[in-house]
Amino acid sequence: MGDFKDTSVAKQQQTIGASIGFRGVGVHSGSAVEMTLHPADANTGIVFHLGNGAGRVREIAAVSANVSSTDLATVVGEPGGPHVATIEHLMAALYAMDVDNVIVEMDGGEIPIMDGCSTAFVEAIDEAGLVSQLAARRHIRVLKPVRVEMGGAFGEYRPHDGTRFEIDIDFASGAIGRQSFAGDLTPSLFRDEISRARTFGFMKDVERLWASGHALGSSLENSVVIGDDDKVINPGGLRYVDEFVRHKTLDAIGDQALAGARILGCYRSYRGGHRLNAMALQALLSDPAAFEIVEVPVRSGGRTRAEPAVAVAVPAFEAQKI
Repeated sequence: MGDFKDTSVAKQQQTIGASIGFRGVGVHSGSAVEMTLHPADANTGIVFHLGNGAGRVREIAAVSANVSSTDLATVVGEPGGPHVATIEHLMAALYAMDVDNVIVEMDGGEIPIMDGCSTAFVEAIDEAGLVSQLAARRHIRVLKPVRVEMGGAFGEYRPHDGTRFEIDIDFASGAIGRQSFAGDLTPSLFRDEISRARTFGFMKDVERLWASGHALGSSLENSVVIGDDDKVINPGGLRYVDEFVRHKTLDAIGDQALAGARILGCYRSYRGGHRLNAMALQALLSDPAAFEIVEVPVRSGGRTRAEPAVAVAVPAFEAQKI
């Protein structure tokens, strides 16, 4: 276990101060879903609890080893069995707002899309508050560059004193074009500059997505849609002039949250998406020489103690405090 250098990130694990309930629809399934976030003990991580209506609960840990699909969204669990889809917006909010331990209780297999971003989750976390726990937060510190390429796209991790994202996108669409966003992740940066950026898509792809069983819950209330004239058709327009790359940054944050611990390093991608994000994270965690696990000691009763390092796993809506 390496020495920890003081950074702006929290040093102790945290959970939410109260249970929070959400109701909405899945953007791909179109099905109604109820979801409740519950405070969890230290070292629990983020764990989904799926009920089957017979009193049995299936637990799925939100770690990269459990990722089963990255087509259009990130899915954890079994492709033909219990799974949770479209987890990236919730995971991004928990990761960026410094929440380490939460039980996510669900009655469906897809996270509610809310308004297509992470705002509802951030606001609910802010309202519930955070509780500091007497356990050290573990960090994955990047020691050397790790890069993966896919066609003309790439994703790479580089050493950095903090948690940084540098995201570039390049679409042939005139409504998007080439956009870049870069910043060191903090709760305030995420809340103000990233969390409101919505998922997006093209009207020309709608029929194909519907035929494949996707985007059944998509609407102008939860997605930015680019019409056949290559213009945004949402009545309110964009929330940011570069909302598209900010949403891609949001997705990258949510996908990185599956590392199983906080990453101290810079993640950079060009023309990336869920699949590339997952490939880059797996490449990093598959190379023991590329990272080390570090943590800080926790004070308890006037004495300083440190938790032992553990292996990291590799590879219409409303919200209310309960």
